[in-house]
Amino acid sequence: MALHDTIADVTDRIQARSKDTRSTYLDRMRRASEEGPRRAHLTCGNQAHAYAAMGSDKDTLMAEKAPNIGIVTAYNDMLSAHQPFQTYPDFIKEVARSNGGTAQVAGGVPAMCDGVTQGQVGMELSLFSRDVIALATGVSLSHNTFDAAAYLGICDKIVPGLVMGAATFGYIPGVFIPAGPMTSGLPNDEKTEVRKKFAQGQIGRDELMKAEMASYHGPGTCTFYGTANSNQMLMEFMGLHLPGASFVNPGTEMRDALTAAAAKRALEITALGNEYIPICDILDEKTFVNGLVGLMATGGSTNLVIHMIAMARAAGVMLDLQDLSDISSVTPLMARVYPNGLADVNHFHAAGGLSYMIGELLEAGLLHDDTKTVMGQGLSAYAKEPKLKSGEVVWEDQTSETLNVRILRPVSSPFSAEGGLRQLSGNLGRGVIKVSAVKEEHHVIEARARVFDGQQPVKEAFRAGEFTEDTIVVVRFQGPKANGMPELHGLTPTLSVLLDRGLKVALVTDGRMSGASGKVPSAIHLAPEAAAGGLIAKIKDGDLIRLDAKSGTLDVLEEGVEARTAAMPDLSDNGHGVGRELFEVFRQTVSSCDAGAAVVV
Repeated sequence: MALHDTIADVTDRIQARSKDTRSTYLDRMRRASEEGPRRAHLTCGNQAHAYAAMGSDKDTLMAEKAPNIGIVTAYNDMLSAHQPFQTYPDFIKEVARSNGGTAQVAGGVPAMCDGVTQGQVGMELSLFSRDVIALATGVSLSHNTFDAAAYLGICDKIVPGLVMGAATFGYIPGVFIPAGPMTSGLPNDEKTEVRKKFAQGQIGRDELMKAEMASYHGPGTCTFYGTANSNQMLMEFMGLHLPGASFVNPGTEMRDALTAAAAKRALEITALGNEYIPICDILDEKTFVNGLVGLMATGGSTNLVIHMIAMARAAGVMLDLQDLSDISSVTPLMARVYPNGLADVNHFHAAGGLSYMIGELLEAGLLHDDTKTVMGQGLSAYAKEPKLKSGEVVWEDQTSETLNVRILRPVSSPFSAEGGLRQLSGNLGRGVIKVSAVKEEHHVIEARARVFDGQQPVKEAFRAGEFTEDTIVVVRFQGPKANGMPELHGLTPTLSVLLDRGLKVALVTDGRMSGASGKVPSAIHLAPEAAAGGLIAKIKDGDLIRLDAKSGTLDVLEEGVEARTAAMPDLSDNGHGVGRELFEVFRQTVSSCDAGAAVVV
């Protein structure tokens, strides 16, 4: 199938925009790769330190003829998704030995759980943790003893940070290795109803806790389609996972077999062999376009809007919000996974999952098949499904039919003709809105503003019964410069209740919503943010605002707003407590969210 005109045009536009930055990046990677195996440049003393504790692997390492994998791990046992990684390093080392290579843990990167910090002060470090992870990845690989890397990470900021770090060491091949989602627990619609009842004071904390524990109940990724699972989708669409690796549950035979296959593949694609595939060749413009198509087709996390821009820039690829919006306009929404539907990722995977979706999108000309992947083939390799044969993974053609049309549909009859992520622009600046779970009648809202400088005052106003008419809730000073851009997921139950009461309500903010953004229309990531001189700092209660997701506009409809004096709240408390003191330099130097809200790229 010929490539869709819009996909081709957007790709050409990105390539033209990225010509200089991409060329500079690739020149650096080529020069680094020409130096040959990294260990050859270490002194005997350098190598002695690197191999001192490696036991029986010492001779192999010193010979410098067998590939050595550097494992960068985000293991901790507070994140359910990362707890299975505890056993991965030893497992990968055994696989490497049995295939004539070696592996070492190069280093660890931090991995915080947004589910734990949601609505808490610690969330103000969440976005910045992505850049810390990129930095920690750089430190891990700086020992220069590795021929390939295995990246162990799943959740919200961890995968984007690992990709940014991997791009910096783009002359080294790399494979991303997931651990899979937890098995299904309490249905998501039941959990949502419990949360709304708690927000209205109809039930107590004990009932809320019971529901939450029944939902998040074991090892693996949370099963809703938020940022963590959007990351896993992205790694397949970008060819950095093995095909079909994303949504296989932990502790299964297939999970172990895929991990073994990934470690073996990392050995095969080093410069010491005949199939050298450096990660810099994978992370090109076409690969990022494929990732964006996947994001739109699945109704993925709005957080990836920021992360995709930052990841791409680390590889010299310059994305713009208009690229995302244009790709969304021609990409059909093929999946309904909570919060866009009732199913979870296990149901989605059982219905055909990513391999079915990639096959359909390739057939429709909406994906580039001629991209580099860790498989050494184009993206069509990811339209196959892994099977176990005598304990080994093989990939076979899967059914050409979806197994559940309520969860996964073909391109010919999607849930929506477009992906549902749209750019918004107007006198309030630029932002994005995700409408895949928003009813059509809520795509355009014109209402008076209620202005808040944080999410807690919104909840207090709700409990006081102050929202009695159509309202656009403005929550400002939530951008990266103001307080690190925490997610405002705690507002979702509150605003959902207002919507259920028949009010027209929307959110406008320079902050983020959760990766599980749902049915409330939310204009987010507004740039410039309030703390950087954005017009949102001049809005007052009662101002008329129009949010039009159909035309892609966001404006305050009042005369003379620009001439007003900007609000100047006291932000001094944002700079200390729970580690925030350490991130002052981040708040001072971070880029705007439409440039990736990044510190290191």
